[in-house]
Amino acid sequence: MARSFIDDLPELLDAAYDPMVDLRHDFHAHPELSFEEHRTTRVVKERLVSLGFELRSCPTETGAVARLVGAKPGRRVMVRADIDALPVTEERSLSFASRNDGVMHACGHDVHTASLLGVADLLARRRDELAGVFTLLFQPAEEVIGGAKVMIAGGVLDDNPVDYVIGVHVTSLAPVGLVATRAGILMSDGQTLSVRIAGRGGHGAMATTEGNVVLAVSHLAPRLGSVVEGLTYEGTDCACSAGVLKAGTANNVVPRHALLRGTLRTFTPDQKVLALSRLRELLAEVDSIFSVRCELELDETTPAVNNNAAVVSSVVASAAQVVGADNVIAFPPVTPSDDVSEFLERVPGCYLFVGGALADGTSGMHHSPDFAVDDRACRVVAGVLAASAVELAKS
Repeated sequence: MARSFIDDLPELLDAAYDPMVDLRHDFHAHPELSFEEHRTTRVVKERLVSLGFELRSCPTETGAVARLVGAKPGRRVMVRADIDALPVTEERSLSFASRNDGVMHACGHDVHTASLLGVADLLARRRDELAGVFTLLFQPAEEVIGGAKVMIAGGVLDDNPVDYVIGVHVTSLAPVGLVATRAGILMSDGQTLSVRIAGRGGHGAMATTEGNVVLAVSHLAPRLGSVVEGLTYEGTDCACSAGVLKAGTANNVVPRHALLRGTLRTFTPDQKVLALSRLRELLAEVDSIFSVRCELELDETTPAVNNNAAVVSSVVASAAQVVGADNVIAFPPVTPSDDVSEFLERVPGCYLFVGGALADGTSGMHHSPDFAVDDRACRVVAGVLAASAVELAKS
């Protein structure tokens, strides 16, 4: 009896593992910010061409789209990974630590990119036995929740129609070998926001509450959480927080302008409407207390990650064959966001988490300077994605 792709997957992963890790280390050492991923794009494309993939037109200057057609008829599956890094300075002394000052793969996108190239390797080794069409999409600018929208607006799904889309996010909060997902909403709606505060300013020696934007922004930041108070979804609280505060140029000058930038995370449209209403009420209160003018700007937004139940069922079954059924778990909704949701709004699919925590417990949180994950996560990510894609393409 002929062996199946899943039968051969352990040996295929053995062959693909070292190249994946080498690529992961290379990407980690050369991180690039959103829409600036030029070197990453070049390395990705060179690797795809070497594996026999057809490079497709990419609607963004960075990123890549590639296709492999199996030998048999089947469904069309897109596998997506994000490729950008964050403006974070790495604090770990790794042999492959970031060489780009102030930029770091602090969220695991280096793992995603290298693992998707590992998927390309696995599929290419069995191309003559596979059914279906496989489109690999390397998306820029997830961290600013803008890349997916730009690719879709540029026609990436029109030029590469697919029946399913799948993807993975590595997590430092779970051990290597654990896979987690759920049908329905997995990750929150992400809304970036800016609040610009204007006041009269003046001399630091004569500062008062009135017109003082420094006091106003300092009052506002810790109260952002109140706009989502009591808002939960299946046991998970919504969130609103600041990431940037800017005010002033000298220690003896009260400036006329301050800026707060942050994010709002909700799970349903009604929650978002209510939270924004509360935020506007809070800003009116700040205006009144400090005699300033707060202007709210709603910047980039992306919907909640909403998994299709049928696709989740298929992916969970495939993942169980890779890591064992006991290591595939249902996960509650989480407050981080991901613009893979833009694809999932248009194509049925499944996004899932794969554990990558260091065995010694020092992984650190996502987006932090000490973030780190285990190289072995690449093997799990590639195996789960490849197995899932092959099975979905048969359906």
